[in-house]
Amino acid sequence: MAAGGANSGREAVPTVALSSGKPMPRLGFGTATATLGQAEGHAGVKEAVLRAIDAGYRHLDTAAAYNAEAAVGDAVAQAVRDGTIASRDELYITSKLWIADAHPGRVLPALQKTLQCLQMEYVDLYLIHFPVSMRPVPVGAPLVVKEELVALDMKGVWEEMEECQRRGLAKAIGVSNFSCKKLEHLLSFARIPPAANQVEVHPYCRQNKLREFCKAKGIQLCAYSPLGGKGTPWANDSVMDSSILKQISNERGKTVAQVCISWVYEQGDVVITKSFNERRMKENLDIFGWELSNDDHRSISDLPESRGNCDFMVYESGPYKTVDELWDGEITAGQRNQKVVSINN
Repeated sequence: MAAGGANSGREAVPTVALSSGKPMPRLGFGTATATLGQAEGHAGVKEAVLRAIDAGYRHLDTAAAYNAEAAVGDAVAQAVRDGTIASRDELYITSKLWIADAHPGRVLPALQKTLQCLQMEYVDLYLIHFPVSMRPVPVGAPLVVKEELVALDMKGVWEEMEECQRRGLAKAIGVSNFSCKKLEHLLSFARIPPAANQVEVHPYCRQNKLREFCKAKGIQLCAYSPLGGKGTPWANDSVMDSSILKQISNERGKTVAQVCISWVYEQGDVVITKSFNERRMKENLDIFGWELSNDDHRSISDLPESRGNCDFMVYESGPYKTVDELWDGEITAGQRNQKVVSINN
């Protein structure tokens, strides 16, 4: 495993080589919040990103849907001016194509808008956020309008994602929330294969089948919500309340969060952590120099599997009528978290 670049005297976060683009730091800082940036505001997100860069994060994960790209861009520019980093090139920046722009003819303009918000000439990785599209809705409408969900033209959209990479606007391209079956379909026509697939991964959603598939195809699995995303509309509340994980954390002298992040890291995944609390930001980086035991791994492998909530992407007249359809059955029956949520702009 290669090491990342200079990091203000701190130990650099290890990186992993992808099928395209530059190596990706294996711990990233996520900017998705429960309110998608509304409560935190531009200044709050900017300050959190600045603290993250100062703490040692060199991989920043954002998306058009997070309402955070402009704040990330301002923070990066500020970090360069302050000398925290020498240039934007020291960072690995991931952003994502939202479902309303996941249509042929809208991909390139969406990325150009993202780059304008970020004040950057390129992103290191650009992902299709979900394997579904939505008809464009008026400004001020909810971020997801279930009645407007439509099937993703995967071939047409991916061809434009490939054009983004050919133009150098994205150094690598990939997907998010794609099952094995959907990846298999994408690989059947892709001229540039996806470099990464970002999905929910934590001790209660282990993704073993998907990880093995991605490994065999040269696709890096990236883990969001390694702590279950508690407090968010997409949360899996099992993780932070787990008595097993609390027991492991007590035995190791670590926090439950550190146990979860370490477990995901030890699977070979890239881990996207998210906390705007400065102390926890630093704790989330402190997973090196120790490992979980074989007994710890066995205890985690016995936990019941469940996914967080993706109900906002299914609808009776949409392309996916159930969460099982969305994930092509790659979910444990009877362990679904199906609470009703509303995600607004």
